[in-house]
Amino acid sequence: MACAIHLVALFTLIQLYSLGPSTSHAHGATASSVCRTDQAAALLQLKQSFIFDYSTTTLPSWEPGTDCCQWEGVGCDDGVSDDGGGVTVLDLRGCSFYSYGLHAVVFNLTSLRYLDLSMNDFGGTRIPPAGFEKLTKLTHLKLSCSGLYGQIPIAIGKLTNLVTLDFSDEHNIDVSYTSPSYSAFLSGYNKLLLRGPSLETLLANLTNLRELYLDGVDISSSGEEWCNGLGKVVPYLQVLSMADCHLQGPIHSSLSNLRSLTTVNVHDNEISGVVPEFFTDFLNLSVLQLADNSFSGWFPQTIFQLKNIRVLDVSGNSQLSGHLPEFPNGSSFETLNLQSTNFSGIKMSSFSNILSLRELGFDGRSIFVDHTDLLFNKLNSLQNLQLSFAQFSGELRPFFLWISSLKNLTSLGLSQFSWGLGPFFSCISSLKNLASLQLYDCSSSNIIPTMIGNLTNLKILEIRFGFTGQIPPSIGNLNKLTSLTISACGFSGAVPSSIANLTKLRSMEISENSLSGQIPTYIGHLSQLMLLTFAGCRFSGKIPSVITNLTQLIYVDLSENNLRGEIPTSLFASPAMFWLDLSSNQLSGPIKEFGGLKNLMLLDLSSNNLTSSVHLSSLWKLRKLDYLGLSKNKLSILDGEGSKPMVPLLPKLLIVGFASCNMTTIPRFLMHVNHIQMLDLPSNKIHGSIPKWLWQRWDDSLTSLNLSHNIFKDMQLTSYVLPYNYLESLDLSSNMLHGQIPMPNLLTTANTYPIFLDYSNNRFSSVMSNFTTYLRQTSYLKLSRNNISGHIPHSVCDLSNLEVLDLSYNNFSGILPSCLVEESNLGVLNLRENHLEGTLPYRVGKHCNLKTIDVHGNKIQGQLPRSLSNCAALEVLDIGNNHIVDTFPSWLGRLSDLRIVVLGSNLFYGSLTYPKRDRKSREYFSKLQIIDIASNNFSGNLDPQWFGRFTSMMANSSETGNILGNQIYYGDYHDTIAITYKGQYVTFEEVLTTLTAIDFSNNALEGDIPESVASLVSLHILNMSHNAFTGRIPPQIGEMRQLESLDLSWNKLSGEIPQELTNLTFLSTLNLSGNRLDGRIPQSRQFATFENTSYEGNAELCGPPLCKPCGNSSNPNEAQVSISKDHVDVILFLFAGVGFGVGFAAGILLKWGKIRKWFRVV
Repeated sequence: MACAIHLVALFTLIQLYSLGPSTSHAHGATASSVCRTDQAAALLQLKQSFIFDYSTTTLPSWEPGTDCCQWEGVGCDDGVSDDGGGVTVLDLRGCSFYSYGLHAVVFNLTSLRYLDLSMNDFGGTRIPPAGFEKLTKLTHLKLSCSGLYGQIPIAIGKLTNLVTLDFSDEHNIDVSYTSPSYSAFLSGYNKLLLRGPSLETLLANLTNLRELYLDGVDISSSGEEWCNGLGKVVPYLQVLSMADCHLQGPIHSSLSNLRSLTTVNVHDNEISGVVPEFFTDFLNLSVLQLADNSFSGWFPQTIFQLKNIRVLDVSGNSQLSGHLPEFPNGSSFETLNLQSTNFSGIKMSSFSNILSLRELGFDGRSIFVDHTDLLFNKLNSLQNLQLSFAQFSGELRPFFLWISSLKNLTSLGLSQFSWGLGPFFSCISSLKNLASLQLYDCSSSNIIPTMIGNLTNLKILEIRFGFTGQIPPSIGNLNKLTSLTISACGFSGAVPSSIANLTKLRSMEISENSLSGQIPTYIGHLSQLMLLTFAGCRFSGKIPSVITNLTQLIYVDLSENNLRGEIPTSLFASPAMFWLDLSSNQLSGPIKEFGGLKNLMLLDLSSNNLTSSVHLSSLWKLRKLDYLGLSKNKLSILDGEGSKPMVPLLPKLLIVGFASCNMTTIPRFLMHVNHIQMLDLPSNKIHGSIPKWLWQRWDDSLTSLNLSHNIFKDMQLTSYVLPYNYLESLDLSSNMLHGQIPMPNLLTTANTYPIFLDYSNNRFSSVMSNFTTYLRQTSYLKLSRNNISGHIPHSVCDLSNLEVLDLSYNNFSGILPSCLVEESNLGVLNLRENHLEGTLPYRVGKHCNLKTIDVHGNKIQGQLPRSLSNCAALEVLDIGNNHIVDTFPSWLGRLSDLRIVVLGSNLFYGSLTYPKRDRKSREYFSKLQIIDIASNNFSGNLDPQWFGRFTSMMANSSETGNILGNQIYYGDYHDTIAITYKGQYVTFEEVLTTLTAIDFSNNALEGDIPESVASLVSLHILNMSHNAFTGRIPPQIGEMRQLESLDLSWNKLSGEIPQELTNLTFLSTLNLSGNRLDGRIPQSRQFATFENTSYEGNAELCGPPLCKPCGNSSNPNEAQVSISKDHVDVILFLFAGVGFGVGFAAGILLKWGKIRKWFRVV
């Protein structure tokens, strides 16, 4: 929260706004006021609690021995009443003071009537639960954007004289287009809550309340609850502002009691149902803000007729319909926004009487503009116009003519425009007052025409989403620009040098494009730049040294590029720098001294190649630092707590990332940081115990803790129920922890987000008997690779938010709970390698969401349930190594997303056939990439067209593919698989979608190997060993150029080894042993690298590497083989250059290197 307040100040500064503290005595004392000594003492104590490092005032008038009634922001009683000399006004709004917590001394000012501490920073601490009840005379309480969080105390409900109550926590910044780090900040902050007490309980005695501002407070209430809470107890309320409060359901009729309302602001909630007619009864209503909800039905036309209505915004309600009436003469509308709604049939003539309209937003498809419309030139007051052209099918020219008539227009936004922009720019070129232009989400085939350079009065230009081509050089003509944004577009090429002409730029964001080259050196000419963002643009080279010239920079984001070299020293020497994000590049060299960055709030240098040691003591001067990211470099982090163990170091620090930093201990300075939200310490060398203070220090703030991939052996716990109240992610995986697994207490959590819990790869032996009781809202639970025994409780199925359940590689026993498949909302169920018994659940309904079912290596019996065909999203089915008795489940082929099927090591039997009467059977298994039916009792011949269904294996692909798994809220889940590779059974942790394998080994299949197998040109692994196949090896296999492992051993194959197999230049493993092959072994390419074991057991084979010579037959080098020009014989070059020994080693390494692209081997 602290960070967000300063971000507000930053971005408003860049947009040329200013916000200063109220230092006048508008509420202040009369000449007769004399401050009481106890009041002065309390105020001085309050001043001592403030840190003035980044405030707008240091309260210089607040000095001992002076009259506090004359102090800045202070007002007193007139001296006549019983409170003579008492402080009645304390107005410190917007001073940007920092304090860790609201000092309790403020509650000694019992004469207060007006208290405003808004826009200060109380360190992200819990709002005091007691003390407010002492301020019984308060009429105005304002604590908006003050860095407080937690439950709003019931004590405020005792302030019966309150007229204004403001706890709003909205920061009025659109974070959707900012850097990922910035968005993470604002979305991750703990909020104020109003749940216990409820809204109705809090307001029950506040009958005098006239203004209520709760924007951003998490109320999470149904329409009936919050409407009753207002309608019954505050009947004279005039201002109601509850945006982003998680309000749900339809608006209840009890709200109709608030007839005095002038302002209703409930935007950005989850309110559904119709817009109530009773809003028409609010005769004084001037502001109705209903945007970004889920309203539906017909919007009451009578609301448009309200005489005092000035602002109406219903945008972002896609199911809300309506028409505009003919507005009466003298209509007072100033703002009307109907964008992203289902309004229709709107005529421009409807606006003819709205002479005061300044802001207008609508969808082009809902408006009709007639060529003869006399309205042109009548909206002379319009200043801001926002147009969306989604699903527009009318004529554009009337629109453009109308826009060109709006001579006072200063801001214009155009979105979802799919036509050429030339006519649009032609029409707006006449708008001499146009200062701001926004182009959003237009067609990806649209280009920005050069005529954009004609808009020479523009000060703000934003181009986001869509578009193609290059950034037009004519933008350099817009020499009045102060803000330029080009983000998430399809632009390529270099940034035009003409932008060097934009010397008035204060903010430049060019991000998430496909640009090339280096960061342009001309930025050194943009001396007024305060904000510079080149994130995600694929720039290479070094950070230009000319950045030293930009002395006003306070925000730099060069993340997600390919920048190399050292970080310029100047970036670490700017005292004004507010934000420095250089993450996800290839920067190298040492990190310079941080001490000069005294105003730095965010420092993210993660995911680079930076070297050297970093002494944490060098950070102590960065007292504003909120975010510190040094992860994934080549750094050594040294603790450096020094001689100040009890001093609050880095008092505002919220997010710490020290992954892969060669740390051996948890940094001790963290013991003295008050309010950590995210702590990321994975992949270090930290050993010993997880200390007690780590579990207790941040119980009211921590949302994410990652200690994975270390060497922790135990935990210093006072309880196996962890105290965290806001936890969203806990990762203790890949350590050496033992004993019972601790669980977060999600029974009482105030968090509403899905929970991620990973305890895998440890030595845990048990869980508490009722562990599922504590897992409310858990979406990801991974306990794999531990030593946990016992039964899987049926209560797991009560976790309605659970998406991923991984209990694999443990010692669970008993019956597999049927509810896990039949009743849950799971997407992943992994029970691999346990001791579960019984049968697979057979009542699987059509609501099945499962994408992965893995019960490999248990004791499951019975048949494969046909109802699994209801799992339409199934991608991975692994039931290998069980006791299932069934025929080949060809019906699985109907699952169109199925990629992996493992049936191996069971008791399947019969032939591999498809239903002949099912016409769609030709489309079965079209996405299949891995099939393993090895070690069963399948028999009979393979149909010649059996492999013709595997269309996903038939296309040559050079793509690396994606990792197979599920994406969830807090990370990814990766599927695992075990297959026979190079004759060994290997488990792989990650599988790419491009990996393909077929294993039919250890069955009783017979007859010829179908030639159709050769159509699988992207197959990598083929194992048909230990069957009874006869006939010859199909020479067409030589066309399977991606094949890396071929095992046809222990069959009854005869004839010669086809010379065409030498075309398999990626082949690293070959086993043809135990057959009846004869003739000469081919010698070229890969075949020169294989050993005797590839051919033994074939009595009639001859030639190297076997000792048996081939007699006087023709020279093998004379054999003519069809060789593809697309393949280079790498191995032959190695043989020729460095000899057989090195060549053989290089060949094996080459092939293993390629296979590692698909797998991470356990």
